[in-house]
Amino acid sequence: MGWIVRLPFFVILMGLGAIAMLLPAGHAVVLEDFNTMRVFFYGFILFSVLTLTIGLATAGYAPRSVARSQLIGLLAAFSALPIMFAIPFYVAVSNTSFLHAWFEMVSSFTTTGATVYDTAGRLTPSQHLWRGLVGWMGGLLVWITAVSIFAPMNLGGFEVRAAGNAGKGATGTFSQIAQIADPSERLLRYTLTLAPIYIALTGALWIGLVIAGEFPYIALMHAMSTLSTSGISAIGGLYFAASRFWGELLIFCFFIFALSRLTFSSGLIGERDQGLRRDPEFITALILIGTVTSLLFLRHFIGAVDQAETANAQEVASALWGALFTVTSFLTTTGFESHYWDGATDWSGLSTPGLFLIGMALIGGGVATTAGGVKLLRIYALYRHGEREQERLLHPSSIGGGGKDARRIRKKGAYISWIFFMLFALSIAAVMLMLSLTGVQFETAMVLSVAALSTTGPLASVAAETPIAYSGIPDAAKVILAFAMVLGRLEALAIIALFNPEIWQR
Repeated sequence: MGWIVRLPFFVILMGLGAIAMLLPAGHAVVLEDFNTMRVFFYGFILFSVLTLTIGLATAGYAPRSVARSQLIGLLAAFSALPIMFAIPFYVAVSNTSFLHAWFEMVSSFTTTGATVYDTAGRLTPSQHLWRGLVGWMGGLLVWITAVSIFAPMNLGGFEVRAAGNAGKGATGTFSQIAQIADPSERLLRYTLTLAPIYIALTGALWIGLVIAGEFPYIALMHAMSTLSTSGISAIGGLYFAASRFWGELLIFCFFIFALSRLTFSSGLIGERDQGLRRDPEFITALILIGTVTSLLFLRHFIGAVDQAETANAQEVASALWGALFTVTSFLTTTGFESHYWDGATDWSGLSTPGLFLIGMALIGGGVATTAGGVKLLRIYALYRHGEREQERLLHPSSIGGGGKDARRIRKKGAYISWIFFMLFALSIAAVMLMLSLTGVQFETAMVLSVAALSTTGPLASVAAETPIAYSGIPDAAKVILAFAMVLGRLEALAIIALFNPEIWQR
């Protein structure tokens, strides 16, 4: 393992991506899709040789700053690796453009799930499997790098509770993770710890969906999409899934891993947490899910009463479940739409406003999870700060309690959260402006910008008044959205941290 650790981070990711091409090749052999099999097997050989060549050329290279090297490698991974993933995909599909193949791989690897192949039968099962696998690997990469790279640098949401400044070394709350001196060894350690958990959870959900009546291939796709929150499906979502309610119930249970990092990494980061029941992210998520689901259900209930519509208990339960599942799915930025989501519309005659789902996707899931968006911890910090300010208006001489951690979240945590929120809002405005210059209409540009920056690709087909097809937007708009997905996945603070002079010092 020692020689692997000494390789540049990007080279390691290239090698793993090349090895992953064997899975769709093997799947294509079973289905007798020999054209896809040859393309991905040749891709494995080509990129394995290329990785070996680059690895030999960079062996023994010692960067001046390993943390900087890993941060640049992570940016290069989400920017350049999709080109490598797109080459065999482009050749295998044959009747597509390389731009579409590259856009598809960027969307998959950033766990966005936006697709230009609107018809499920447009691709073969092995090609769909490659999309899901790339998204699954992107989710695993987010898990590992969040703990091994972002946490020590106080980025990715960790800056809210950390005592140090964003982009600098870990102090205070995350001191345990900084005790491993070599960042490369830290990366290897957390890979060996988190990868088995990620694989085991995916396998458990896969087996559960198969038991619920789903086809094994579709169950694997949906299991990988759920754990990575990519929302990639080979059949256009859960509406046509054979497992129906029981499959959705299983997937719903696994959404918890996108709401709080304590569900899979408790004790790894060294935070002084008090368990999941006291985790502010998890509690905030429950409040948001319960509030939005209740509002949506009451809206349809009142609409049904006004129209003198009667419904039996099963229809009411279906409408409630459809709202609960879909709201949770978009909060985790997965983007799966429940099979029963349209049941409430049929019951009350009222369409569901997509603004609710846009808001949930903007908020996003937990820190250090595969979910995108602003993140629940930042929303919690802003809420606590507002609560404290309101208390001071009513009682100017009051003293805020909660201990040192609570004071840090209310003050410095809220400050950095507000900065990130403004950066996120400015990013949405900038992407909307650039999309408008390519001829995209205002409403479409707004939905696509939020979908890209929050890494919730299915938002385009659900939140807009009429479904938006990614294949119908201009090519220049696709390029803009692809870079917006990378920005949304890495977050603006991580990219800004590259301009920190301390990172570039010898």
